[in-house]
Amino acid sequence: MEIYCDNAATTALDPEVIEAILPFLTQNYGNPSSTHWAGRKVREAIDRSRNTIADILGASPGEIFFTSGATEANNLALTGAIQTYEISHVITSKIEHKAVLQTLARHEKEGDIEISFVKLDERGHVDLYHLENLLRANPRTLITLMHANNEIGNITDIHAISILAQRYNAIFHSDTTQTIGKIRFDLSQDHIDFLVGSAHKFHGPKGIGFIYINKKHNIKAQILGGGQEGGQRGGTENVIGIVGLAKALEVAYRNLDENQTKVCRLKQYMISKLAISGIGGICYNGDSKSIDNSISNVLNVSLPCLALGSVVNKLDAIGIAASGGSACSNLGNGSSHVISALPCQRDKENVRFSFSKFNTFDEVDHIVNSLARIYETEPATRKRELQLAN
Repeated sequence: MEIYCDNAATTALDPEVIEAILPFLTQNYGNPSSTHWAGRKVREAIDRSRNTIADILGASPGEIFFTSGATEANNLALTGAIQTYEISHVITSKIEHKAVLQTLARHEKEGDIEISFVKLDERGHVDLYHLENLLRANPRTLITLMHANNEIGNITDIHAISILAQRYNAIFHSDTTQTIGKIRFDLSQDHIDFLVGSAHKFHGPKGIGFIYINKKHNIKAQILGGGQEGGQRGGTENVIGIVGLAKALEVAYRNLDENQTKVCRLKQYMISKLAISGIGGICYNGDSKSIDNSISNVLNVSLPCLALGSVVNKLDAIGIAASGGSACSNLGNGSSHVISALPCQRDKENVRFSFSKFNTFDEVDHIVNSLARIYETEPATRKRELQLAN
């Protein structure tokens, strides 16, 4: 039985998205920059998609720009703001996505900026009092704090941060990759300068994302050539991706309450099942156990270390896909920088289970039962291996 429970890494395409993009795979293949009928037809589809996204988020179409994904969008926002406004000070946290941290580290190494890290409480939430002190001491700074953490699911109060940013004349960028399609936005009401999303996090295609750039900004482009996206991002547009992104976002918000209720119940159900699983020493990283303070689809579980092998690999061997942190951190060596920034127990293995509307309660039962069997058989397996070694 194969179970996919790594939806914070990527999600399955929604059937409506597949239906929406098919004509642009088979019939409408014109270059949107071409002035003939084939190009105009595709250009109209891009314009409709941009309007759809803007309407859903409370933005204007001229504030939405398409990118290859959230990583590019984060790079564009940070580097563009630093270069355009000659920013010399940035406030962030130690648990941001690496697309943010590595971009800032490069600018710091090159002498462009100094970085201040806002304090986090023991569960990984931003200390807003410390943030205000940093802003008071560093006028005209750039704040970059994510809306929800991709590993532990903690939700940050970006509305409160937007108020502080406005009070201290700061520029506010938020990586909203994990919350677009899961939480409602009204960008007409918040002082947010840059906000990003990636379609594959809400059942759209991979390789397409967007950045919201508040209309008062005109930051330097990072990809030049062709003048597409209002000169903000050169290169022929990913039409299939753009159409798929807009449809995925439309579907996500049309069924938001229903889907989030189901996913929240899946998370609560797994917590209750783990409590009676017989596995000792279970705890939860960050505030991922909280229904109110974390996104509904992420549960980061701290489990006892196995004598040999990892829980994630053993689950994978029986067809259960989960993550040891985030998909991006799995590509490298070492522990998660997010978990390492928290006061967690170091003798535990951390497993992120992340759900979507396509998961079921039966799947949760199978996952928890499989975990219980892993821990039941693990001592006996270790004993046999020691006997063979001797």
